[in-house]
Amino acid sequence: MRDLLQDLMDGAASHADYADARFVDSIAERIATRNGRVEEVARSRSAGVGVRVRLGGAWGFAATRDGDRRSVERALDRALELARAQPAAPDARLVPEPPARGSFESPTGIDPFAVPVADKLDVLAAADDAMRGDPRLKVTSAHFLAFRDERLFASTEGALCEQRTSQCGGGIVAVASDDLESQIRSYPASFRGDVAQSGYEHFAGLDLAGNAPRVAEEAVRLLDAPSCPAERTTLILDGEQLALQLHESVGHAVELDRVLGSETSYAGGSFLSPADLDSLRYGSPLMNVTADATLDGGLGTFAWDDEGVPGRCVPIVREGMLRGFLSSRESAGTIGLDRSHGCMRADGFARQPLVRMTNVNLEPGDAGSLDELIAATERGVYMETNRSWSIDSRRLHFQFATELAYEIVDGRRGRLLKNPTYAGVTPRFWASLDAVCSAGEWRLWPILNCGKGEPGQTARVSHGTAPARFRDVQVGIA
Repeated sequence: MRDLLQDLMDGAASHADYADARFVDSIAERIATRNGRVEEVARSRSAGVGVRVRLGGAWGFAATRDGDRRSVERALDRALELARAQPAAPDARLVPEPPARGSFESPTGIDPFAVPVADKLDVLAAADDAMRGDPRLKVTSAHFLAFRDERLFASTEGALCEQRTSQCGGGIVAVASDDLESQIRSYPASFRGDVAQSGYEHFAGLDLAGNAPRVAEEAVRLLDAPSCPAERTTLILDGEQLALQLHESVGHAVELDRVLGSETSYAGGSFLSPADLDSLRYGSPLMNVTADATLDGGLGTFAWDDEGVPGRCVPIVREGMLRGFLSSRESAGTIGLDRSHGCMRADGFARQPLVRMTNVNLEPGDAGSLDELIAATERGVYMETNRSWSIDSRRLHFQFATELAYEIVDGRRGRLLKNPTYAGVTPRFWASLDAVCSAGEWRLWPILNCGKGEPGQTARVSHGTAPARFRDVQVGIA
């Protein structure tokens, strides 16, 4: 395949201003139990070559599942045809990038695909069983997930690089119900749990069975808890919920293709403009956001993106001021940047790369532990574990719900509260940030279902956060 892609790019060089080709081989495994029974055991695989060409600033793309020379050359011909049919964009340019060369493999202790399915089911069954017992628990479920991607990239500029990444994890969910409502609790995160760029050891270390009784008990307790009152108050968010807040109101908003209006088909554009760079106040001086594709364990970690640009660590917000966008070689050139920030990623071989998040992180502060932050808060609400989210097409107005909350009274956790929600407007909300916990509370949280593009693409990304406090937030609006 290396020789084939190199030969293909040698041939493409005489027909296109630029071309690249990606061979991608992806494997995914999903295993789940539900109410003590096996619900799913599935392994899927896709492999093929995607070819992208550029003529007069216009792009063409085609893909094939067949890896023989004839099929790959036909994909190049189709891509050239499509590029010729597009309107020219002679002023568009790709910022220069040295040809990517080399190989990378993410650290993996135990190959998750080599562990017998029966062993994984034993772990899930033990966790599922440990949640059951109370008749009000209507659904108990446990999940295992593993992914492996192998990518080989070549371009007419001389790039030839390959990388192999493995991701693994899982989680548990308990749903309690009575005659009036249902309540849910998840561990260690909602939406199928915690997945990291790692081997099976990450899943084994989650201790799902050990945490199962607490998760089930909290789901049942929520049925009798009072609802979160509607008021403006101080809000403390746990790390997982803050990760989704960061994802929706910062990560998507700073994708440069959305900012430029060239990608609005899935979930809209952005309230930002290129002129906002270095001039717009995004949040309080305590807000420091970095996009870092080099972090160990991140789902947005890689050696090179799908344009062959090395993974980088770039500032997005510094002391509340907008300092960077997530960019591609073309979008970086459009606004006059010297380099791409290395954010082009594609869902498999059959989709064109799009500007996607890497690991977009809120850097830790100096507020100590979560317990210390709560102790330093006279009155407010602490919310934990995302349950739902909604945000407008410009990434401005949002509303989130979490699985549970606790009132804060005189620096202590008070009553358990159910159905907690909060709402805000992106710059105002981040301007109200007045404390972030210290590095000891900071960790990466996964987002497994980030959607973008048409046809739609799904990406897995991570966000590093520590619990944080926001003043004068509207809560309890559901």
